[in-house]
Amino acid sequence: MSERNLIPFILTGIGSVCATVAVLGYYGYLHVAKPEDALLLSEFTMLKTIPGEDYKVSLKPASQVAQCIDGVLVLFDMEQKGLSGVLVDARKQAVRCNQE
Repeated sequence: MSERNLIPFILTGIGSVCATVAVLGYYGYLHVAKPEDALLLSEFTMLKTIPGEDYKVSLKPASQVAQCIDGVLVLFDMEQKGLSGVLVDARKQAVRCNQE
């Protein structure tokens, strides 16, 4: 029995994986998320206001600023310039706002 050289098989497997990752990345199916790409929605909580009841909030403002653009509430992060996003609920529905 003759011995088989396994190096070509190993190199073919590694090359196939690299080519697959490259093609997926080229066509946009591969995205490597970075921490600055998005804010966690769990960081936000809505305080329901009831007439006659007091509620307390911090005097220090949040690092995000909301703006109404085309009827959708858009958040801009003031610490990381260029980071913005649409505020959505748990069902990925955009939170609407009234433009005045």
